[in-house]
Amino acid sequence: MKRGVLLFGLIAVFVVEIIALIVFAVFAPDFSQDVVAVNEVVQSVTADFNELNAHKNTTALDYAVIDNGGNVIYKTKSGLSESVNQAIAHRDTILDITDGGAVVGKVIIYNDGSSTLTSQKRTVITVLVVAIAVQCLVCVGYVLYLQVRVIKPFHKLKGFAERVACGNLDIPLEMDKGNLFGAFTESFDIMRSELKKSRLAEAAAQQSKKELVAKLSHDIKTPIASIKAVSEVGLAVAKNGKDKSNYTQIINKSDQINTLVTNLFSATLEELEQLTVTPTSLDSKRVKELLENADYLHRAVIPDMPQCLVYADGLRLQQVFDNIFANSYKYANTDIAVAVQRCDDCIEVVIEDEGGGVQGEELLTLKEKFKRGSNAVNIEGAGLGLYISDYFMHEMSGVLDIQNGERGLKVTVKIPFNHN
Repeated sequence: MKRGVLLFGLIAVFVVEIIALIVFAVFAPDFSQDVVAVNEVVQSVTADFNELNAHKNTTALDYAVIDNGGNVIYKTKSGLSESVNQAIAHRDTILDITDGGAVVGKVIIYNDGSSTLTSQKRTVITVLVVAIAVQCLVCVGYVLYLQVRVIKPFHKLKGFAERVACGNLDIPLEMDKGNLFGAFTESFDIMRSELKKSRLAEAAAQQSKKELVAKLSHDIKTPIASIKAVSEVGLAVAKNGKDKSNYTQIINKSDQINTLVTNLFSATLEELEQLTVTPTSLDSKRVKELLENADYLHRAVIPDMPQCLVYADGLRLQQVFDNIFANSYKYANTDIAVAVQRCDDCIEVVIEDEGGGVQGEELLTLKEKFKRGSNAVNIEGAGLGLYISDYFMHEMSGVLDIQNGERGLKVTVKIPFNHN
């Protein structure tokens, strides 16, 4: 509807401009003078020629009267032609004044055609200027409309798509159904929600697999230990070389099986190496933008950053902040304090909630894979956020430090300076 009004306004202004130009180009002004009024002027001047001091102009025309010597003996106003040459140049009407058949002077009737033309020009120019100004205002309004309703929502979609592509599915997409992308953004957020459910289901399956491996390893190690113990006894009492060789082989194979079972625990860690981190030079102002993007519930006041260049991967650093704020939203659900300070070799960003923190013995395990605090009971999550964030910071030569602060969990992100 708004687009139709703007388009109609542009067309209307364009039509007004065309009409004004046609009027000016086609309809020439009428420069002819009133013949009756001209005759009246000539007759009245002829009648009063000898007493022009008492002469009165009874018409709407302006004129000047000169005698045969070229002297002006009467004029209705200043600024009129005062000689025949001036009158010819100005295209005034020149008529003789006769007395008894003899020419005694001339009356020069002022031609106001140029004034009329100038007035019409002013009118057309005024109309065109106003029309162009309105047209510019309509265009500016339309550009602002596009900025608010199309460009800004598109940038939000772009940033959202980048986060989804990187696996960050916790932050919802802010929707405004009034813009062109309203239904589209809603579909995008539904997709994010479904992907998140799939990820959680996948994480649950991974956790189940890990627990199954742990249980099987325990069940396998117990009989293996028994087999090894019996074999060691048999080796000790064996009399001939063949029996000793067989017992030795059993003991070696038991140790091999025990090693393989132990290695199952660390096998899943290899998948982390698939996440690439490419740190580059990054303006510290960008770090503030990343923090503001992560705080999508606006629970924190983000301070200004000291002006400098840091060494970081903007996309991965965004994931780090996203994970920290998402954890605070889920487990603490309080206001968040953010502090920034410049150190000798890095910028420290300290993020602290008011949720009371976690138990002291749990701090050491929060950055491990599939590890969560006791306050995470009945709260969805896979226990991977801080683990992945710690990996990203390590790859960017930074540090992720977790402590219990005065009010709650305090996470310190140390981002190194770019020394290149």
